[in-house]
Amino acid sequence: MDGKIAFIGPGVMAEGMISGLIRQKIEKPENLIAAGPSLERLTELQKRYNIAIDTDNIKAAQVAEVVVLSIKPQKLDRVLNGLRGNIQSRALVLSIVAGASIEKISQGLNHPYVVRSMPNTPAQIGEGITVWTVSPKVSDEQKVQARRILTALGEEIFVEEENYLDMATALSGTGPAYVFLFMEAMVDAGVHLGFPRRIAEQLVAKTVRGSVEYYLRREDQVHLARLRNEVTSPGGTSAAALYYLEKAGFRTAISRAIWAAYERSRELGKDARAHPPENHKENSD
Repeated sequence: MDGKIAFIGPGVMAEGMISGLIRQKIEKPENLIAAGPSLERLTELQKRYNIAIDTDNIKAAQVAEVVVLSIKPQKLDRVLNGLRGNIQSRALVLSIVAGASIEKISQGLNHPYVVRSMPNTPAQIGEGITVWTVSPKVSDEQKVQARRILTALGEEIFVEEENYLDMATALSGTGPAYVFLFMEAMVDAGVHLGFPRRIAEQLVAKTVRGSVEYYLRREDQVHLARLRNEVTSPGGTSAAALYYLEKAGFRTAISRAIWAAYERSRELGKDARAHPPENHKENSD
């Protein structure tokens, strides 16, 4: 891409995108700009990736062909107020802000070209999965542009309907938290059995990783239930453990947790629509 990409909000996910774009040679460092109020953080990114930096969001956005909104949801209103009227007329705005609808961003910026996306934590190492959609006026060329940027985070899935983004937030966006909690519980159980924590962590991490790879690499792509049955011998240790998990309501707890995350994502969107951006401008992150 010829134009510059400005990251408004130099957080960990923005760094993951910057790192991926450079590593995969999708974009040159000199075409990337990180903007935000913390000079210390910006300087850190500049030294690490040799990119441009600016403590002024407006200046960064004004020269960018793509503006990436990578800020925390609670700061979105202030940032939109500051950027309104300061984005190039044909620039693409790509948001990774959880719960922020296309309507919210488009109205806040008075700008019609918006991509809403939901990456997840593994995206920071290029192993994520991102679900994304676009506003009606985004061109095919801009879709290609967005897809190229999002591939820096890992795999991407385009959806036509925006409501899938709230679902993705609950399932894949929040998903790593469920996995980490499950792993933590397994490690603690291993320590309780008598393993040193270091060994328990190694056993759990390799077991989870290996199980996922085994599923992904199966040529037949069988149902997960079949894989579970393959390792569950009648009267064996797996059968005993799974019986207890089912009795304890493991499936129901996971399902309810994901539903709670989905409802919360929708609530965040409703809160945003109920509190539209103010008319004043403020350059803030």
